[in-house]
Amino acid sequence: MSSATAAPVRAGAATARVALVGYLLFIGFTVWLPANVSAKVTGLVGVMARWVSDAGIAPYYQSAVVFEFLANVALFVPVGFLLPFAWSRLRLWQVVLIGALMSGLIESVQGLMPSRYPTISDVIANSLGSLAGGVIAVLLILMLPSRPARSPRLVA
Repeated sequence: MSSATAAPVRAGAATARVALVGYLLFIGFTVWLPANVSAKVTGLVGVMARWVSDAGIAPYYQSAVVFEFLANVALFVPVGFLLPFAWSRLRLWQVVLIGALMSGLIESVQGLMPSRYPTISDVIANSLGSLAGGVIAVLLILMLPSRPARSPRLVA
């Protein structure tokens, strides 16, 4: 493989790794802030649940549970999406396992915090998010050309 084709792959992996670190910092701040502070970040769940309840579609509590689960899925989609670009040799099952282990770590730390509590449903939702992101990444990788197309030389 020539250095011309290898460099973009390395640059792409480096970009994905930097984006992943930035996103993991965002997740850390979101999930390890005290509950009353993180509610300002995650308050959209309550707003949506209130809207559904006020519209008479479903009770607030049931809506909040569903929206919180979906928010936890969405939270880990970028993790599952970025991992295959950051480390191209990862298999989909490894991406999901990494997401599940990260979620388990998050929930374990939350169990030590006075204003937080761990739930297995969060681990399941986060793992599903990693799976969804990984599937999207795999599909995108399969659709992208394996090497850049060479442009024909102009003949004078």
